[in-house]
Amino acid sequence: MAITTKVDDDRIFIAKRIAAFFNSGDVVNLGVGIPVLVSNYTHEGVWIQSENGILGVGAAAKRGIRKVESYCNAAGDEIIPVKGACTFDVSLSFGMMRSGRVDASVLGAIEVASNGDLANWAMPGRSPGMGGAMDIVSGVKTVYIATTHCTKDGKPKILEKCTLPLTGLGVVDYIVTEYCVMHITDGKMILEEIRNNITVDELKKITGAPFEVATDLKEMKVD
Repeated sequence: MAITTKVDDDRIFIAKRIAAFFNSGDVVNLGVGIPVLVSNYTHEGVWIQSENGILGVGAAAKRGIRKVESYCNAAGDEIIPVKGACTFDVSLSFGMMRSGRVDASVLGAIEVASNGDLANWAMPGRSPGMGGAMDIVSGVKTVYIATTHCTKDGKPKILEKCTLPLTGLGVVDYIVTEYCVMHITDGKMILEEIRNNITVDELKKITGAPFEVATDLKEMKVD
């Protein structure tokens, strides 16, 4: 049996916390990376939409479970569709998002600024292309960022200003990392939840931008 690493634990923790934001009837788009894990933990009645053309994404299929027809999420991982799911072409998929019919999107980030600017598609040595991210952030109602707090070499991903090519200006509403939940509103970044394994002062040291602390700061928990 594979040993679960701390990184795996952090990714699952982030996915579970984001899943708790959504309620029955919500339509939620999930991007590549940590975001696709969210479909494993959403409540019944939450409709997960994937940009490749499916509404009703369910949990990841276990290895060894294969069907005549395979259904995949945005990352190409095989999933089990929920009852009532439907598929369609990519133009209809993006039409749903551009027209505001998708309540929220969960995306990854390379950098995110304290004013809500997002950079998540290009970095030195790797520029795979914008994909559909620009359409998603400009069309959905609420954007959640699921990301580790720092890069692999310990540099903060949350900055005062993004240094990489932008996906969107002022589009991010919430940032969820393994340490905290930040809410961006009216151009300000507010710490609303913090995990019990870090203090506010320690969090400030690994965050590349100033933030306010909510008067009712809560402990960040998952079920």
